[in-house]
Parts: sequence; structure tokens; C-alpha cells
Amino acid sequence: MGDRWHVEVDRSVCIGSAQCVHHAPDGFRLDTGRQSRPVAADTDANEQVLAAAESCPVEAIMITVLGSGEPVFPPED
Repeated sequence: MGDRWHVEVDRSVCIGSAQCVHHAPDGFRLDTGRQSRPVAADTDANEQVLAAAESCPVEAIMITVLGSGEPVFPPED
């Protein structure tokens, strides 16, 4: 992939399903309130983080290309 990504979790939407942790255990953690957060906001592009975002049942994870802000997930309509 080669890009670097900026990863955010909308904590007002997150329901703590932990699907992100299941798909990308090195990329996400649940805090004591069972809310997801990225381990690092800026990361190398990788399939596990993308799979985590795609698997989120409430689409609380946003990924953009670092620097340009181009959306990776969810894709623009």
C-alpha cells in the first residue's frame, strides 16, 4: 500500500463491539469504558486496520491518507 494513514474513532458512535481489536489487535485497544481507540493515530497503511474499519458494525472508524486527508474508509459516495 505504501501510504500512511490517519485513524480516528468516533467515540460518540462506538459501541465497544471489539471487532476492530479482533481484526487488528496491534492497531486498536478498548479503554476502561469499552470504547475503541487506535494504538497510534498515524500508521502505515495495512490490511488489518482497513479490515477493522470495514468490520465495525456502526462505522465508527475513519481512515484518511495522512497529509492529503483523502478518505480511505468510509469511502466518499
